[in-house]
Amino acid sequence: MDRPSTSSQSTLRTVAVVGLGTMGTGIAEILARAGREVIGIDVSEAAARRATASLASATARSVTRELITEQEREGVLARFRTFTDLAAAADADLVIEVVPEDYELKHRLFCELDAIVRPDTILATGTNALSVTRLAAESQRPERVLGLHFFNPAPAMKLVEIVSCVLTAPPAVEAVTELARELGKEPVPVGDRPGFVADGLLFGYLNQAAAMFEAKYASREDIDAAMRLGCGLPMGPLALLDLVGVDTARTVLEAMYASSGDRLHAPAPILGHLAEAGLTGQKSGRGFYTYEAPGSSVIVRDLQTPPDGSLLGAGRPVSSVGVAGSGTMASGIAQVFAQAGYDVVLAARSQEKAEAAKAAIGKSLGRAVSKGRLTEEAAAATLGRIAPAGSLEAFAEVDLAVEAVAEDLVVKQELFAGLDKVCKPGAVLATTTSSLPVIAVARATSRPQDVIGMHFFNPAPAMKLVEVVRTVLTADDVHATVREVCGKVRKHPVDCGDRAGFIVNALLFPYLNNAIKMVEQHYAGIDEIDAAMKLGGGYPMGPFELLDVVGLDVSLAIEKVLHQEFRDPGLAPSPLLEHLVAAGCLGRKTGRGFREYARR
Repeated sequence: MDRPSTSSQSTLRTVAVVGLGTMGTGIAEILARAGREVIGIDVSEAAARRATASLASATARSVTRELITEQEREGVLARFRTFTDLAAAADADLVIEVVPEDYELKHRLFCELDAIVRPDTILATGTNALSVTRLAAESQRPERVLGLHFFNPAPAMKLVEIVSCVLTAPPAVEAVTELARELGKEPVPVGDRPGFVADGLLFGYLNQAAAMFEAKYASREDIDAAMRLGCGLPMGPLALLDLVGVDTARTVLEAMYASSGDRLHAPAPILGHLAEAGLTGQKSGRGFYTYEAPGSSVIVRDLQTPPDGSLLGAGRPVSSVGVAGSGTMASGIAQVFAQAGYDVVLAARSQEKAEAAKAAIGKSLGRAVSKGRLTEEAAAATLGRIAPAGSLEAFAEVDLAVEAVAEDLVVKQELFAGLDKVCKPGAVLATTTSSLPVIAVARATSRPQDVIGMHFFNPAPAMKLVEVVRTVLTADDVHATVREVCGKVRKHPVDCGDRAGFIVNALLFPYLNNAIKMVEQHYAGIDEIDAAMKLGGGYPMGPFELLDVVGLDVSLAIEKVLHQEFRDPGLAPSPLLEHLVAAGCLGRKTGRGFREYARR
């Protein structure tokens, strides 16, 4: 952590933090470390003692790690004083309230502060769901009221959303923005609407994940694993809901729905049921998951824990695999199987294309060797297990056939009709589609019971996730076979039913679409939104970075499929996305999407 600031020019030297729960304690720590005089206020003496003990413990660890000296630690501790009386805020330049998300509670607090603090003191609310404008309007000096939204854990998370309303004076915003920078944070200016940027996008996604689980579409473990492994997120959505608090999520979503009227923001009923039952997540010891004890993050088995995989039953033997296609995905999948020891037939529309695809695999293996991830012997053995072929006839003896051709239903149906003719009885036929109905592909064969979805993620050699998609006709032993094969090629299988988007795209693309809508509505810019999601949500890429990488045409196609399947108005593709695609601005591959890129 950065050493305390000694040369700050900020006028906000004394800061009162009202509410010493986890967030308030974290904010107090940041301020004290940065050289501010911090007045911690909580009606509970026990909370005040915990906050003091937490700061003492955190600074002791910093001394042990040689991040600060013992003398600096003593200075930090001396700058933090706790009180149970709000009158202690009288000399504060800034007051930050972090009390529970209850409007009446916050309103009463601001009314009391009006009678205590100086006329020029800035009052900041830590709300992420309630109206900053309303709090300001009901204050005696609305021009000095704003929102200051830190993210949990406050000492570690870089993002601070600075929320101004039509009543907020620019000097107050400027002073708080400068303070945020001096604290080592990244301030993002936003307007007053429930959820602001980060939570406005995040909670819609969390809500859809809760609804997906409630509908029994996929298990909680598979939903969480899919989003961690498929999108690189630090936590799965249901585990994150338990961390945030199911009751808190419901409150935020209620406020968002009241503002937007978007059904995607209407809280999933399960959130209300869990909250009413007191199953609010980690803080209560049980939410979507069960924990060792209230406040613990250690998950324990419960009645919803999936059974051991061995209970699935026996699968079919697989020793040889056919991969149809010659693009990046087909080459990557062929490499995955060959590296795991399978004999692979790589079939393309011509022998020349198949040879070129094998050559691409050779280059990929060469890069792995140069980076020390693979020996030259292993790379040579892998490449030796791949036999290129110019037609599907070469699939006559394979045990598993995987298609990875264009995302076009007619093309896939024609290919599966061909597989049906050449593959031996009992061969498992898998499609890698990410958005098309697997059953429509299966019905192109005379053996739909042998057909299953096996959705790899790009780049296939690196990405651990495979969505295993059963149709209503898929045989149990076919399902067991594919899960077993996933284990052998060191992938993590997640089970889901045959509907648009499966798990990952059904949760990811509405989030991306909502980000575009924020730009359309002039609520925030693409840079602010990308920064908010990376710094506040721990996302590896912002939504606009990701859209440009995926391709705006691909993204639009998936959005259209989701909208057509679920018929929810909130899933209708953003007009801005449609306009960019119509203009040929498809992202990195064309040199221009939401941003411009240097052409290769």
